[in-house]
Amino acid sequence: MTATTMNRRPTNDRTTYTGPRMIATGEATAMLPTETTPPIKVFGTQAIRETFDDLCLQQAVNSRLAPGVTDLVLNPDAHCGYGAPVGCVMVSPTHIYPGPVGVDIKCSMSLLQLDLPAEAIEDRKVRRELISAICRRTPTGAGKGQRHAEKSRHVNRSLGRQLVVEGASEDVCQSLGIPTSWTFRCEDAFHVGHDETSDALGARLEMLLERRDMSNFSDKMKQLGSYGGGNHFGECEVIEVGEGEHARATAATFGLKDGNVAFLSHCGSRGFGHNLASGQFKHLQSKFDQWGIPLPAGDRELVYAPLGSDEANDYINDMSLGANFATVNHLLINALVLEAFQEVIPGTKGNLVYFISHNIARKEIVDNRPAWVHRKGATRAMPGGHHSLVGTPFAKTGHPILLPGNPRDGSAVMVADEGASASCYSVNHGAGRVLGRRHAKRVLDQATVDSEFTTGDILSNCRNYPIDEAPAAYKDFEEVLRSVKTAGLASEVARLKARFVIKDASKADD
Repeated sequence: MTATTMNRRPTNDRTTYTGPRMIATGEATAMLPTETTPPIKVFGTQAIRETFDDLCLQQAVNSRLAPGVTDLVLNPDAHCGYGAPVGCVMVSPTHIYPGPVGVDIKCSMSLLQLDLPAEAIEDRKVRRELISAICRRTPTGAGKGQRHAEKSRHVNRSLGRQLVVEGASEDVCQSLGIPTSWTFRCEDAFHVGHDETSDALGARLEMLLERRDMSNFSDKMKQLGSYGGGNHFGECEVIEVGEGEHARATAATFGLKDGNVAFLSHCGSRGFGHNLASGQFKHLQSKFDQWGIPLPAGDRELVYAPLGSDEANDYINDMSLGANFATVNHLLINALVLEAFQEVIPGTKGNLVYFISHNIARKEIVDNRPAWVHRKGATRAMPGGHHSLVGTPFAKTGHPILLPGNPRDGSAVMVADEGASASCYSVNHGAGRVLGRRHAKRVLDQATVDSEFTTGDILSNCRNYPIDEAPAAYKDFEEVLRSVKTAGLASEVARLKARFVIKDASKADD
């Protein structure tokens, strides 16, 4: 598979896994042995583990045996990806891997809490007006950008250059009408270069802008404030805080309001991130060919670079540029969504609960030494008291974990427990696919999918909800959550019940 085909999800017929099988170690834990390393940690009930197909397991073993990898974790949402499975955590103190970040650099979740009671959007006409107001500001679809939404924010080339280098800086936020206070509710409000300076990003950007494959930079900046296609979405929710003192106290710290309206968003770095990642894959693959270095398991998506090398520095810089775009993209979308609510329901107020990524490599302390933790379709899960949360609003409770399920069954807000240390302080990023896109289109019935939305009184901007994104294309969300809770990784704080969905019905771009 080449870098140019990475937007196509692999199929299960490429390989048959013949290695060791998972061995249960608890009700929701297991290990997957390898021949030469400590085993892979697996989190999921037996029912969830049965959803891990042969290719997913083979990719997990390949990734664990790759150079410099010291830990690999499979989360309940795991399924086949590119090189490494989606839903895995991969740790290396010596190497950086583009595959376990993927082409949608820093694809993330964010949640906006509004001060509206659920009754304020009960009327279907109000919800239709809100859908229209949001779509006039935040376009959906592959390649769509500001020119496709009449009330979007215009981002010129100069501001684009600034935001991909600085991330959500005070100046960038003020230029785009984003509340600067929201940056304190981000996993990372900005990213720096390989030498931990923004100067490295500025220098790298200048070099990139001289290349032919970045000649469309200005056009990609015009995608800021948009969702894209595929599994990306915006979803209006009603918050249901869980029972129990722990859930209520944690919800209060998070700023969640029981019975009120909220808005959940899922998107990443759009075409800019894809350009950066695709360029990196092509470059590293050519280096492996040039140097005659064997690929891990012969998989071209498992290329890597040793830390400290020029190739590693360039990748870290490119990943950071894409991550800064993704950060500002989310914050701008939330500002535009709030503006849309205010247009339809004057006086509406809102505040960001949290913004958290699930396609990123972060430098963290693992086993008392620095290492790069690659989370591919995996979410950071730091409990209260963790050193990385000192000085944040979540130092005592742990930070919010935003887990999308599906519109029919809802989504969840969780918080890490001490047991998350066993999973490299990570959990799944959602339900995880159980049907590939083509398979879903073959076996699912459009009328049945649409009737579920009618029964649930869930509106959408789509005439027909994308069948390859139907709830049945994803794993059983209740079983996924049960896996996380039973394994002692995280506790549930609140459920999110969908009231309408902003989605793209055209060809997927994820």
